Amino acid sequence: MRRGGILQDSDHHLLAVWAADCAQHVLHLFEEMQPNDDRPRRAIELARAWTRGEITMSQARAAAGTANAAARELSGAARHAAYAAGQAAAVAHVAAHELGAAAYAIKAARAAALDGRAEEAGRLECEWQRAQLPSEIRDLVLDDQKLRNEICWFVFDC
Repeated sequence: MRRGGILQDSDHHLLAVWAADCAQHVLHLFEEMQPNDDRPRRAIELARAWTRGEITMSQARAAAGTANAAARELSGAARHAAYAAGQAAAVAHVAAHELGAAAYAIKAARAAALDGRAEEAGRLECEWQRAQLPSEIRDLVLDDQKLRNEICWFVFDC
């Protein structure tokens, strides 16, 4: 169930792929700080594998937990990027985590920005994410962003 209706499997998979794309876009911010830690990368890979039917929801959810564990050890952009990966993998369990992946990716971009450029970096990341949205889920995601923008630190104002 989502927004009062049943979410089709095909749309759930599109949400997961989009969330993985959002997390992948900022993953380098984690890997630059932790080059030997593949937990966030693996979570993104498993999010994609779930959409192809190669793994179970439980396996994707477990990968989300490991990416979140990697995040807890850090701060700043690297931490947010790892959380974005964890949220992307968690979409298999709860579709609404796609907003978490997007929001953490925006926070990562803001945290990595040079002096005084955080808002611009966040806006550019938000615009990039919206450009990646498949038409089939575009309205669903944008409506959800409006409804949850306050909860997601107002990062979806772009």
